[in-house]
Amino acid sequence: MAPRALRSVPPTAWIGMALIALNLLMFLLGPELAPFGQEETVGAPFDPPSAGHLLGLDQNGRDMLSRLLYGARMSIGVSLAAVALSFSLGVPLGILAAIRGRAVDTVLSRVVDTVMSVPVLISALVVLQALGSSLPVLIVTIGLLDSTRVFRLSRIVAQGINAMEYAEVARLRGEGLGWMIGREILPNAMPPLVAEFGLRFCFTFLFVAGLSYLGLGVQPPFADWGGMVRDNQQGILYGLYAPLFPAAAIALLTIGVNLVVDWLLAGRTTVQGENR
Repeated sequence: MAPRALRSVPPTAWIGMALIALNLLMFLLGPELAPFGQEETVGAPFDPPSAGHLLGLDQNGRDMLSRLLYGARMSIGVSLAAVALSFSLGVPLGILAAIRGRAVDTVLSRVVDTVMSVPVLISALVVLQALGSSLPVLIVTIGLLDSTRVFRLSRIVAQGINAMEYAEVARLRGEGLGWMIGREILPNAMPPLVAEFGLRFCFTFLFVAGLSYLGLGVQPPFADWGGMVRDNQQGILYGLYAPLFPAAAIALLTIGVNLVVDWLLAGRTTVQGENR
């Protein structure tokens, strides 16, 4: 960023970017930074924090800090993979429906409406109960269900762009479908899609954590933050802080992403207002 642009970034956006950077560091280097293995028993259950175990131990005597660092890669990685899958399906299909219209739009929209008529949680629970909670099944299930939301946004945005004068000029020049998508629609649709990616990540991240809390998300021996809250929840009854650490990690990442997305959306709204 230019110095002038850096000065225009609000403090909340800097806080959000710092939280995201910290979580990215944990995602990339978590297992290398962890002082112990994610399944290594190093003491008695629920031992309090100490110099050797900064966040104490969990219900099985495992180091909480190590499991948080290991869990970052699993919790964030599964969510990123599911969101990437949902966008790789929803964006091209939504743009295709907007450009082609008529039969293609009708068929794709009715399929999406049918899938969205069933609550996402119920659909996910049925699929995961039937096929198991392996990582590929978890990622594909969430990605397919979430792609319906991405499809609807992409379709609406692409319809608006497709009606603009520059898109009409491209059609009159005889440009093909690939040109329209790659040079006219997609570049102009990027700002709302980028903001939607951040919001979709938050929803997916919380959804994965919720499924893990219910026992249908990431399965042992892998550590993940939602499962850590479930495993240590009994500690609350004894005034222990073990379940609060993974819960705080979930909350802080969600807050960080939302702060950055809010800044991006506010900046886009300001630019649009100045251009009018």
